[in-house]
Amino acid sequence: MILVMTGTNGEPFDRMLNPVAELDTAEELIVQHGPSTIRPGCARCVDYVSYGELVSLVRRARLIVTHGGAGSILVALAEGRRPLVVPRLARYREAVDDHQLAFARRLSEEGMITLVEDPTLLGQLLGTADGAFPEALDQEVPLIADLTAYVAATLAGSGAHI
Repeated sequence: MILVMTGTNGEPFDRMLNPVAELDTAEELIVQHGPSTIRPGCARCVDYVSYGELVSLVRRARLIVTHGGAGSILVALAEGRRPLVVPRLARYREAVDDHQLAFARRLSEEGMITLVEDPTLLGQLLGTADGAFPEALDQEVPLIADLTAYVAATLAGSGAHI
C-alpha cells in the first residue's frame, strides 16, 4: 500500500497530488488530501485521519509520500519508515515560508528521508523507492526521539488529526 499525506495545512497541495493522480498502479493507494482539489481516481481519498489511524496506515504502508511537515515525517520515522518528502513551498502559496524545504533538506542530508523537490518525478520514484528505514541510521537519534514523543503526546491527547 502507498500512503500519500498532504497534512493539515489550510492550503491545497495540488502540486503534489497532480502526479499522484496520474499514477497507473494496481497497488492500494490511500490519499489524505485535506483542502486540495485533486482526488486521484485510483485512490481511496480521505480529508483527514486521526492520529491513531495515521499510525495504523503508516505501519501498513510499503511506501509513504508526505508533505514536509514535522509531524507527518516524524510519525513515519518513528514507525521505521523512510518517507518520500515533497515540501510545501511559499512561491506556490502552499505555505507561508520555506521552512518545510529547510527541514526536509536537513533530514535528507542525514539519510532519514528521500527528498523530492520535483513532484513530477513521483511516478518513477514510487516504482523504485525503498520505504524501509535506513539500516545505518540509529533510531535513537535524540532529536527524532524527542520530537516524536512530543508529537505523539500532543496529538494523541488532543484527538487531533493529520
